[in-house]
Amino acid sequence: MFKGKLKMKDSLGYYIFLLPALIVLLVFRYYPMRGLFIAFQKFDIFAGIENSKFVGMQNFQRLFSSRDFLQVFRNTLVISALKIVLLFPMGIIVALILNELRSVVYKRFVQTVIYIPHFFSWVVVATLMNNFFSVSGGLMNRVINALGGESIGFLVSNTWFRSILIFSSGWKESGWNAIVYIAAIASINPDLYEAASIDGAGRLGKIRHITIPSIMPTVVMLLIIRVGWLLDAGTQQILVMYNPVVYEVADVIGTYVYRFGLGKMEYSLGAAAGLFNSVVGLLMVLLSNALSRKFRGVSIW
Repeated sequence: MFKGKLKMKDSLGYYIFLLPALIVLLVFRYYPMRGLFIAFQKFDIFAGIENSKFVGMQNFQRLFSSRDFLQVFRNTLVISALKIVLLFPMGIIVALILNELRSVVYKRFVQTVIYIPHFFSWVVVATLMNNFFSVSGGLMNRVINALGGESIGFLVSNTWFRSILIFSSGWKESGWNAIVYIAAIASINPDLYEAASIDGAGRLGKIRHITIPSIMPTVVMLLIIRVGWLLDAGTQQILVMYNPVVYEVADVIGTYVYRFGLGKMEYSLGAAAGLFNSVVGLLMVLLSNALSRKFRGVSIW
């Protein structure tokens, strides 16, 4: 008992440093959860949460019976799955390539260039994409016209819009996503590479047998976290880039909540959609963590 108290007393400084983060977490993450009650009410903005009528699962029944929501749910799964399959490996690939660069100056220059887009807001990125893919005067259509083709309305096409989302998201975030993998690679014991060189392994052999297995726990951890955000297909990105013409393929749960919850003041319906999103995310994290622990022997907890 005495030893336990002594250890806590010795770590008091760490607890003090941790306190601001805990306060922020409680105030901005946990306290707002009281708003989840709205999903089970016929919420009246003037009556408030305490005095609004309780309606049970009525909002969820209304949500799941809506044809629009089924389409939105399908779009969310498709866009998010495409981002996981196509973009998640990009961070790993970028880190592996940067690790193979021998010139320190050139390596730092490349890192800086690919990190910069992360700090652009989605409004800036959407403007750049509009200038690049615009049907009238966009760089891409200029090239197509110069080659004798007809202009394509990339941003108003149900065929092309998802591809633009994936491309712009990859351009903005792939470099930044590589940071964790670069740090993981930097922690690998250099003796392993020297031993591989003695055994005659080339660059690809070292990547395959040393680098990738060494960073696999990091990859699994980040993949589990990313799967937990399966129903977050990039609301901010889509909000500033899409338009009613492409709602059929681009409207996701986040934009649906925004349009109905705020735009049409359907606060209870929006809260029900948001709660559904969170519950599915939690289940996906638990499932992916369990599968990883069973088949790979690696898990977050």
